[in-house]
Amino acid sequence: MNFGMQITRLKKALRIVRSKRFAFAFIRFGVFAGAEHYTVLNPKLKMVIDIGANKGQFALACREWAPNAQIISFEPLEGPARVFKALFSAETKVRLYEVAIGPITRRSTIHISAHEDSSSLLPIGSIQVSNYPGTQQIGLAEVEVRPLVSMLQKEEIPSPALIKLDVQGFEMEALRGCEDLLECFEYIYCECSFVELYSGQKLAHEIIQWLRDQNFMFVGIFNVNYDISGQPIQGDFLFQKFHL
Repeated sequence: MNFGMQITRLKKALRIVRSKRFAFAFIRFGVFAGAEHYTVLNPKLKMVIDIGANKGQFALACREWAPNAQIISFEPLEGPARVFKALFSAETKVRLYEVAIGPITRRSTIHISAHEDSSSLLPIGSIQVSNYPGTQQIGLAEVEVRPLVSMLQKEEIPSPALIKLDVQGFEMEALRGCEDLLECFEYIYCECSFVELYSGQKLAHEIIQWLRDQNFMFVGIFNVNYDISGQPIQGDFLFQKFHL
């Protein structure tokens, strides 16, 4: 495991033991809450679009630090989605769609990783596996891909709202799948890579430029992971809408 990830997991563990909600999710469902994201979440948020929800790690963080937000999550893989639904079965503010987000409605092949949350709609590359051992492909599955606007309308989005994307290299396609609704969001929080971990993925500078063209400015980076030589691999990038 790389050094950055070790530090992130240690910080997560410390925050988890302080939260009854997080501790219950880990003990009962084996879900390790995304506690490292606390700095971008706050009670003012009224909606969070959680793209690449996996088992609900980020949604758990939202319930803790953005308790007033309605959470709409998207996870195309059946196994993680099943855990997510069990974890949030009593939550009225959390909704899950078992689809991926992309620019057009279609069926697509997802590359399933031995570590489920590293699965991607792009092929898993050798740099990913060398930096994150145990994330190699172990199978394929067909999943549904849909644009966000096919499931959510502008008038349903209160302000302020945030889009979170953790889609393992599929960031640009997922963002394009949100393009019709981007003007409704104040923040975008997106995992981006500095190197090509998944074949054909767009890198951080390309995501920054595309979002700048959509009227979003880059305002911060969090949870950076590094390789053994100390070079950054990826991080969580925060963008905020320009107000002219």
